[in-house]
Amino acid sequence: MDASTVTDDQLHAACRDALIHDFVVSLPESYNTDVGSRGITLSGGQKQRIAIARALIRNPRVLLLDEATSSLDSESERVVQAAIERAAKGRTIIAVAHQLATVQNADIIFVLGEGGKILEKGSHLELLDRRGLYYQMCQNQDLN
Repeated sequence: MDASTVTDDQLHAACRDALIHDFVVSLPESYNTDVGSRGITLSGGQKQRIAIARALIRNPRVLLLDEATSSLDSESERVVQAAIERAAKGRTIIAVAHQLATVQNADIIFVLGEGGKILEKGSHLELLDRRGLYYQMCQNQDLN
């Protein structure tokens, strides 16, 4: 989808799904506010949610996220995680993450080892019950 063919309604819907619409409309010029070069005036969480909204504009069936919450404070991480979960409706999300809170609600979690070898596979609860590597990683990150 070309940026010139995106309607305001589509833009607003993508921003709502990415949990950034309310913030954008609070800006001095709403969607027309200049946020500086590379979004310098935005927080990390705001930038991430804008990136999610930009991806959602194209209505992809598959969305690949690489460390989507890695450099965020815990509150921003929580909001971005909620945006990711909303964005997942009706599509497949592939999320690469070292912070396990990012993937704990995933349908299937793959724990990868050296060379991309799958060491464990299952839901968060299934992997916790096995008390294997994923369980140990969760313990290290204080994630139960």
